[in-house]
Amino acid sequence: MNNKKTKKVTIADLARMIKEDVVDIMATKEDLQNLEARMATKDDLKNLEARMATKDVLEVMLKEIRTIHEDNKYFRANISALYTDGVSYDRKINNLTVRVEKLEVKSK
Repeated sequence: MNNKKTKKVTIADLARMIKEDVVDIMATKEDLQNLEARMATKDDLKNLEARMATKDVLEVMLKEIRTIHEDNKYFRANISALYTDGVSYDRKINNLTVRVEKLEVKSK
C-alpha cells in the first residue's frame, strides 16, 4: 500500500492489512480525537511553566521557614538554659549574701 493521501484503500488492501495485523495497530478516529483533546496548547504550557516556577519558589520558601523554625528552637533552648543558669546563680548569690551577713553578725 502506498502512503499517498489520494489513494483509496481497496478490499484487497484491507485483507492484506488484516493478515499483517496492521489494522489492530492503526489509530482510530476516536483515538485521534482523544489525542487532540489531551494535547497541550501554548497557553497550557505557559501556565505549566508558571506553576512550576511557583512550585520552585514555594519549595525555597518552605525550606527557609523550616530553617528559621529550627533556629528558633535552638535559640529557645539556649535561652532557657541561660535563664535557668541565671536563676540558679541568683539563688547562690542570695545564699552567700545571707551567710556573709550571719558571719558579720557573729564577728561583732
